[in-house]
Amino acid sequence: MSTSDSGAPVAALRTRVFVIPTDTPESDATLAWNSTTLVWVEVDAGGSTGVGFTYADRSVAVLIDGKLSGAIEGLDALDIPACRRAMTGVMRNLGRPGISSMALSAVDIALWDLKAKLLDLSLVKLLGAARPVVAAYGSGGFTSYSPDQLRKQLSDWAEHGFASVKIKIARQPQADPQRIEVARKAIGDAVELFVDANGGYERKQALHWAHYCRDRGVSWFEEPVSSDDLEGLRLLRDRAPGGLRVTAGEYGYHGVYFRHMLQAGAVDVLQADATRCGGISGLLEVAALCQAFQIPLSTHTAPGIHLHAACALQPVESLEWFHDHARIEQLLFDGAPQIRDGQLRPDLQRPGLGLSLKTQVAQRYVQH
Repeated sequence: MSTSDSGAPVAALRTRVFVIPTDTPESDATLAWNSTTLVWVEVDAGGSTGVGFTYADRSVAVLIDGKLSGAIEGLDALDIPACRRAMTGVMRNLGRPGISSMALSAVDIALWDLKAKLLDLSLVKLLGAARPVVAAYGSGGFTSYSPDQLRKQLSDWAEHGFASVKIKIARQPQADPQRIEVARKAIGDAVELFVDANGGYERKQALHWAHYCRDRGVSWFEEPVSSDDLEGLRLLRDRAPGGLRVTAGEYGYHGVYFRHMLQAGAVDVLQADATRCGGISGLLEVAALCQAFQIPLSTHTAPGIHLHAACALQPVESLEWFHDHARIEQLLFDGAPQIRDGQLRPDLQRPGLGLSLKTQVAQRYVQH
């Protein structure tokens, strides 16, 4: 560690934006895409560099460079709460949800990575490990996939030891019975099947599909209605058949949102995404809420960001191995998480998040 008595003042903050094409066109109930944008952040202090990122629009990088960089330069990088206070202060009139929160999240993640590196610890050791490994579930099954693509992806995950997999539904409901049948045959009876409607249903539609899916062994129904419809989620949670858990939370940007969701009794499992909800600090807040409400937590996408925190936070039951992000992180980063028997284990020998950018590879995807 290279720090003085006054700590480790933030010397510089940099961003880069990468746009990575998908391997095939992807879609869910309410969105279609053929590329993914990653905003990369580096923070220098005490002779080390912390790294973080979020999956967002390039406007997030503009906000970081224009507002957040100046807010934290010169502050002690070890004092993450002070850095967050400075950043939220300059964003006061910009609105917290959306790109502001994603910008804050990326910088917060980089600060936690930096702090762990300055202390020569893996992030999970800095946070304190609750478990040595975390269970992952395979996530993809896009509505744009043909039956053969769906079958291959899910059967590959089952063969690699995943205990559960998730598919997208609700874009063309008339096609979903066949897709659910293909998925079940691909994974067999021993692997749990999850479905994600991405808020594509109205309440009564969702209730119909809840019963249909449970009759076919589905055990997880994600965003059956819009995640903003807390009453609708609660209705589904109350009226869905036993054994089918209602989940949501990926669009939470701050603690108040998650508190409202939990107070409404809207979910059986809360989801949170550190690249949106305020970084590692925000995820710590969400975990505390889950403990208070006795609700399990599952991290949303971005496995390279979530692995260490998922092994540290008591309420976490699973991590999402999202096809698009897992593929990108394997492509761009040394130290990206590796699946073993459906589980992920952090590398305790690498400080921080354990990630470093493959500069030559990443340069191909720079957005100019």
